[in-house]
Amino acid sequence: MLRGRWIGMLLLCLVVAGVFAWLGQWQLERAIETDPPPAGATEQVRPLTDVVEPGQYLPEPLVGQKVETSGEWVEGDFLVVSSRFNDDVEGYWVTGQLRVADRTSIAVAIGWAPDRETADAAIERLDAEVDGSQVEIGGRIISDEGPSVPPRTDPDRMDRMSTAALLSRWHDTEELDVYRPFLASTTATAGLVDISSPAPEEQSPINWLNIFYAVEWAIFAGFAFYLWYRLAKDAWEREVEEFEDARGVETA
Repeated sequence: MLRGRWIGMLLLCLVVAGVFAWLGQWQLERAIETDPPPAGATEQVRPLTDVVEPGQYLPEPLVGQKVETSGEWVEGDFLVVSSRFNDDVEGYWVTGQLRVADRTSIAVAIGWAPDRETADAAIERLDAEVDGSQVEIGGRIISDEGPSVPPRTDPDRMDRMSTAALLSRWHDTEELDVYRPFLASTTATAGLVDISSPAPEEQSPINWLNIFYAVEWAIFAGFAFYLWYRLAKDAWEREVEEFEDARGVETA
């Protein structure tokens, strides 16, 4: 181990272990949130534009944040999303395109229906009531659920609240800015039931996944030294074996 070759290997392992130790420290610094949002922050109603901008992903601490906005409904863009549960009861959401600014829209879950007939009737009523007037909407801002593959027997069915899937069926979408998350309205209209949307659980300030990664980096750093020791010992054992074999030949 005191030979120049193995001292050089040790220095290399020290560099590698130092990099691993730095990565572990980097993970630890991000494992503990030093400035977590105050308790109940999501229950304070904020303007939509203060929470997220069109095209941006919703930051995790703001998922479920209560917001308010205003806009105009776009006629013909009221759509049904299936497999929606309201207090453990499966049903449907009626959704709509709310034009909150010039060429800017957000998907809104307007209310819940226990069956498809009720949802379809609500859509007819909503389309009939569209007159270009401004409506005030309040609710929780929630991350996009991502699209799903519809069954072959019903290609128009949507089982996930996906802004991208809704956008593909909306009208007047040329050069349209769209919010990635959707808005679950607090108060339903058109004979629908209010969507059950309880406050999100308070998050722990400790990110255990980051701590796990930090421990992994520490193990990798220790393994670098073990690898140096194992290689040096293998070389020593090989030399001893060759020496004993040579001495055996001389004796013979």
